[in-house]
Amino acid sequence: MEIGQRIRELRAAHAMSQDDLAARVYVSRQTISSWENGKTYPDVQSLLLLSEIFDATVDSLIKGDVETMTETIDRDAQTMKRLSYVMTVFILLMVAALIWLSVQLSVWDWSLEQTVPTVVLALVLWGVAMFAAVWVERIKREHDLITYGEILAYWKGETVDRNTERGRRERMIPAWMKVVRTIGMTLLAMAVGAFLGYGGAALAHVLLG
Repeated sequence: MEIGQRIRELRAAHAMSQDDLAARVYVSRQTISSWENGKTYPDVQSLLLLSEIFDATVDSLIKGDVETMTETIDRDAQTMKRLSYVMTVFILLMVAALIWLSVQLSVWDWSLEQTVPTVVLALVLWGVAMFAAVWVERIKREHDLITYGEILAYWKGETVDRNTERGRRERMIPAWMKVVRTIGMTLLAMAVGAFLGYGGAALAHVLLG
């Protein structure tokens, strides 16, 4: 992974810190560090910006790493697609399990002990969905993908444009606020799932009653 070493050397030659370079390439400092340590590769848009900043050709930056870069980026994009499908399917299955649980409780008047297997099933389905979501978030973080447009472009293998108003605004949000927002969205998703479950139970009660 020679490109990471070249980025580090060129950055040092231009007396730039990782933060300085990150600001000019519209990525996080962690992303620059990841490139320089060979953990991830810059995408096409980032390479073009790097070539302009360092006054170097793209070929000189990626020489010897083209095939590996392509394979890595393609593999991560495909992995993110599959995990997104898994997450969606298991969330839908969890909602179905919650509906089934609500039917057991409100329509058939089952005891709490009788519904334990359904509760466990719903928790397992939710756990798998969250595992997939965390994995997707890791890939997004490694490739510095924040907005939906950036994710969609990466997914399709297109050039990722991070120099957008929304992208700049999102990158200014503190890390702790992003964590709070993620937790809030997770709790909201759980509340929506429970609401749909009870709504489905009510519908089933009407249809069966």
